Amino acid sequence: MGSRLTEEQTAFAAAVRDFAKRECGTREQRDALTDGGREAHSPELYRRLADLGWLGVCLPEEYGGSGGGTADACLFLEETSYGMVPCGGFVTTVITAKAYERFGSERQRREVLSGVARGDVLAVAMSEPGAGSDVGALRCRARQERDGTWVIDGQKTWISNAHCAESILLVARTGQDKHGGLTMFHLPAGTPGVEIRGIETMRGREVNDVHLTDVRLPADSVVGEVDGGWKQLMAGLNHERLFLAANMLGLARRAFDDAVAYVREREQFGRPVGSFQALRHRVADLATEIECTRLLVREVALDCDAYPEKLFPREASMAKLKATELAKRVTLEGMQMMGGYGYTTEFDMERHLRAAVVSTVYGGTSEIQRDVIGKTFGL
Repeated sequence: MGSRLTEEQTAFAAAVRDFAKRECGTREQRDALTDGGREAHSPELYRRLADLGWLGVCLPEEYGGSGGGTADACLFLEETSYGMVPCGGFVTTVITAKAYERFGSERQRREVLSGVARGDVLAVAMSEPGAGSDVGALRCRARQERDGTWVIDGQKTWISNAHCAESILLVARTGQDKHGGLTMFHLPAGTPGVEIRGIETMRGREVNDVHLTDVRLPADSVVGEVDGGWKQLMAGLNHERLFLAANMLGLARRAFDDAVAYVREREQFGRPVGSFQALRHRVADLATEIECTRLLVREVALDCDAYPEKLFPREASMAKLKATELAKRVTLEGMQMMGGYGYTTEFDMERHLRAAVVSTVYGGTSEIQRDVIGKTFGL
């Protein structure tokens, strides 16, 4: 298979592109679905994706999924991003679902994963005001009472899609050891003591503060093992970084195509501006970088499917670093090539840019990815 798509994947990608063009192919359609671009996720459109069976693209068939793999999920993320489908909740959902699939109890898997296939959104709450890249510095505390009930107090921040999630995978401190004292919990939406406050950003509302005050969860809310959260988090980094990379690859492709379409039509000095060597060479360089990134993302996805128990810290971090930095570069250069029009809201390039710049921060900054890659060489 290499980096090429199977016949089924080719047909799947074409179906997603057709859906995007039909349902949200115009600015007017997207604005109607997203409150003028303020929301990254449209519950209405998300239900239609669920009805088509696409949200379970990499879930086991026994939970309503299609039984596909990581490569299929990456393809879906790439194509929905390219098509500007407002389904921002899927990114955190597919990342979180992998944790439930791998470490959840049978009851948790049946409840959560079946819900994902039907259109439920999931979120993961890990970062805190004083703990971002340094996950071991988490202070949100969970203590267990004599009857087995867990009581949780603390604050989480920058939690994507918490405001529209049916449940949150919460990481809290249950022991003193920096890394060995973390535990994952299943936190259903509407649990008493949970307050979600949106954080306004340059892209509207995507992230939230989550305050937990005397939150009580039953003993069987633990996902995986008590004090085993760190190892479980590390086991999921392959998928998290790869899914984010696929998402930004799709954005980079879309921004590139929008820029090329513009410079083909825009004329100055009696000819299209794209015919000038300065822009023609810029287009050539970006096209080459996009193709290299596509090959990297797909090859790592295939490796994850072929060796599901193996960690790929170097390769997954390379994919995330390359794709997010590329998306930022393409959108910045796309705006430069479009001149003043790239800066206006009449065109999509400014939206592409706002989506791309933060991608080098969330899910592990570019600096963290470089550090991980460097350490794999014994440095």
